[in-house]
Amino acid sequence: MKNTDFLQQVSDSETKIILDLLDKTAATDGDIVELGCYRGDTSLLLQRKIEKDSHFANKKLWIYDSFEGLPQKSAFDASAAGDSFQAGELYVSKKDVVMRFKKAGLKIPRIRKGFFENLDTSSDLPEKISFAFLDGDLYQSIKTSLELVWDKLASGAIVVVHDYNNPELPGVTKAVDEWLNAHSGKLEVRESLAILL
Repeated sequence: MKNTDFLQQVSDSETKIILDLLDKTAATDGDIVELGCYRGDTSLLLQRKIEKDSHFANKKLWIYDSFEGLPQKSAFDASAAGDSFQAGELYVSKKDVVMRFKKAGLKIPRIRKGFFENLDTSSDLPEKISFAFLDGDLYQSIKTSLELVWDKLASGAIVVVHDYNNPELPGVTKAVDEWLNAHSGKLEVRESLAILL
């Protein structure tokens, strides 16, 4: 397995955008989900917001990852930009993520282990979702993430998809564009974030 520590995940400026968008959903009914939590960098910030900001006191954070690294790429994920993001890359254990929450002194969110296509919408996801951050990196992962959250979005909910227009991960853009062609929704793009309103 390759060492992927060098890979840029969510940048500081993208993180600020995500947290600003999260603020807009404070009064929206439902919980917060992150599909593709990896090491939990963004998850820790989301959980800290829930615990420190009284406007989010009634919300819970649900995070998801295979904890086995990335699945196999599809043809839609092939990129002339390089061969990064291969099956098994971006591996981190669930235990490591739990320990990061403990070390930060934060409550441990609801953590679901599994590839997204194996999740059950009735038992593995909250009844209503106010904010969803999707960071699955690959075409099928993003497509499945959108399928999982879409019918659970409360009125006023926001979905943010990472790596939109990333030349190394063309499947993300394809999945988002296909989804919006088939479903109603407004797209706004900031940096490599696709914001679905």
